[in-house]
Amino acid sequence: MNKEKEFINIINKILNKDLKKDFVVGIGDDAAILDYKRDKSIVTTDMLVEGVHFDLSYFPLKHLGYKAVVSNISDICAMNGICKQITVSIAVSNRFKLETLNELYEGINLACKRYKVDLVGGDTTSSQKGLIISVTAMGVVDDKKICQRSGAKNNDLIIVSGKLGLSYLGLQVLEREKQVFLVNPNSKPDLEPYKELVERQLKPEARTDLIDFLDKNSIVPTSMIDVSDGLSSEIIHLCNSSDKGCVLYSDKIYKDQMLLKVCEEFNLDPISVIMSGGEDYEIMFTISSKDYEKLIEGQKDLHVIGHITNDKKTYLDLGNGSKSEIKSMGWKSF
Repeated sequence: MNKEKEFINIINKILNKDLKKDFVVGIGDDAAILDYKRDKSIVTTDMLVEGVHFDLSYFPLKHLGYKAVVSNISDICAMNGICKQITVSIAVSNRFKLETLNELYEGINLACKRYKVDLVGGDTTSSQKGLIISVTAMGVVDDKKICQRSGAKNNDLIIVSGKLGLSYLGLQVLEREKQVFLVNPNSKPDLEPYKELVERQLKPEARTDLIDFLDKNSIVPTSMIDVSDGLSSEIIHLCNSSDKGCVLYSDKIYKDQMLLKVCEEFNLDPISVIMSGGEDYEIMFTISSKDYEKLIEGQKDLHVIGHITNDKKTYLDLGNGSKSEIKSMGWKSF
């Protein structure tokens, strides 16, 4: 048996076989056959490249597999949809043993179980060096509930879920400890004080709960986007797609106490971290003001941070009578 077939057999042993609801044929054939009935299909693809998107000196393969799946589920959430299936393709160098790659697929399987998603296919090939993971996610959404970046309207409220900036700070902590280790390999990092930050970087979660909340409360956002590249980049994407502008209010942007504490330790400005930091996988969306009361009832981690305007400029109100134009400061792929 060749190495690729042996690897596929290992994958099949790891993956959950009990979910099969929305597909007719999965792993083992030339292609998957999906059956979504009347819903609209959503498809998204994301690629993670060693040395660009992750550093295996501090990123466990199990966590990497989990995160690769979650980042794609988050994109499905950002269309107000529900993820149903994924495919996973990897290119791997000969420095990785099959047993080691088990960990990667254990993380993928854990995410699939957590979010009730089926892995239905993929591909494996060799790499000259390093590890490359490409995940394609497929989901569904009711035709009347589809949300795109392009639907924001004048005076719509801008909402963001959860805590922003923590994942970026988690990365700073890990990078700092890596440098300490390179100088002193016997050092043992104490990451307990930064546990939440590190977890947000290594094992983020997708906001499927928000999609459930919106559905149960009959709220259909006018536009949505996931916050994976930093708040500044995402609000510019949303406004450009909608041909609108916005005003965000610095004092309305939630600043977690842990964020404030670690920003002081690293001598960083909290608002700059929130605006430029990425990989939080929270959701930003806009709603009509008529939906405001339904939105805030019982939801403590949804924050109104600004509103949409017609002037096509993006501004941050600094709260002292002045405002500055928002520039894209987040992750850039090239």
